[in-house]
Amino acid sequence: MKQRKIPMRTCVITRETCEKKDLIRVVRTPIGEVKVDLTGKMNGKGAYLKKSLEVFEKAKKSKILNRVLEVEVPESIYEELESLLIQ
Repeated sequence: MKQRKIPMRTCVITRETCEKKDLIRVVRTPIGEVKVDLTGKMNGKGAYLKKSLEVFEKAKKSKILNRVLEVEVPESIYEELESLLIQ
């Protein structure tokens, strides 16, 4: 039986290549909204973050998501990311 290819993505903070399931995607939709994409299939420009509290804090401090998504990321997105990690 043929083995399936595992999708790999790069974290925008650590520059580490990981399996897609080990990362969280943040998306800027075509109308300019910023959302956390848990399905990994939402339409729009995406950025991947490793599932780690340190990575989320570093992303918030450096405002890298603002640069990557080319839009101001609201504080609520960072709070949502942290709450997902706690669950």
